[in-house]
Amino acid sequence: MTVKSNKGVILKAYPKGIPEVDENFELVHRTIDIESLNLKENEFILRNLCFSIDPYVRITLQDPTSIIMKYGKGVLTGQVVNSIGVSEVVKTNNPNYKVGDLVYGAIGWEEYSHIKPDDASVSSFMLVNKELLKDTPLSYHASFLKLGGLTSYVSLIDIGKPKEGETIYISTAAGFIGQLVGQIAKIKGLRVVGSTGSDEKVDFLLNELKFDAAFNYKKIDLNKALSEYCPNGIDIYYDNVGGKTLEVALEHCNRFARVVACGMISQYQITNPEERYGVKNLINIVLKSIIFQGFLVTDYLGKDIEKEFDKDIIEWIKSGKIIYKETVIDGVEN
Repeated sequence: MTVKSNKGVILKAYPKGIPEVDENFELVHRTIDIESLNLKENEFILRNLCFSIDPYVRITLQDPTSIIMKYGKGVLTGQVVNSIGVSEVVKTNNPNYKVGDLVYGAIGWEEYSHIKPDDASVSSFMLVNKELLKDTPLSYHASFLKLGGLTSYVSLIDIGKPKEGETIYISTAAGFIGQLVGQIAKIKGLRVVGSTGSDEKVDFLLNELKFDAAFNYKKIDLNKALSEYCPNGIDIYYDNVGGKTLEVALEHCNRFARVVACGMISQYQITNPEERYGVKNLINIVLKSIIFQGFLVTDYLGKDIEKEFDKDIIEWIKSGKIIYKETVIDGVEN
């Protein structure tokens, strides 16, 4: 039987605040006849194996008139939601990919994707090195060993410029980016302090990732916690949150501290600009000679530091210096 199920998740309406499953998304039941499909030049069909649901996806679900969408392409209502993931080439008329290849790139939340020459992603798919699958699970290649892991590595090394003996504070430290940043920082000899939103995650940070200190920000005042756990101040603040957390962290930053602005998830759900949090103490950046820098991981693609990441991350995984905890959900419909 050549006709196969191709369930997918489409954006039903732009979320206002936290997305709701029934209100903002719709599961559509479709089919695809792969054998009968006549592919045009450079087209190919992917069977999607796994994709990573990262915080940046929320940004792509903004109304096109949002100021954030001036800096990237979002998902339109009625379109399939996208993520980065790993797929298998099952049919191809593209000389760069053969049937059976595993590729990494932007794919839809659907079972199969028909990649066409006019798709922006057609030339951006990268082959997955199957040799690495001997040491790493396939799911790692959906983000951890690719853009997600690279995000953690390049930002900490290039912007954070970690030095042995320094103190780093990481917000949302048990998240995908935070847990990797913290472990790299430990390898580099830093005192690592992280905040997260549950006691279970605090336990994970302390006992599995071996952070020097961790706390549940929902149970303790942030200013008090940073005074206790960063008694010598903060040399690197790795910011995934923005808002009030950023404001408090700036008060505890040392002179010449580096702030790595990776994300501002506390602001992602706010659609009205008037409701966004206004950080009140940015003067600290001037008075303390703080370096405050954001970045896009794509700026580092093709650079020497990407090769350094590829080498280091595999070595660290094999030696047990890096572990990665992931939540796996099976089935597009789930």
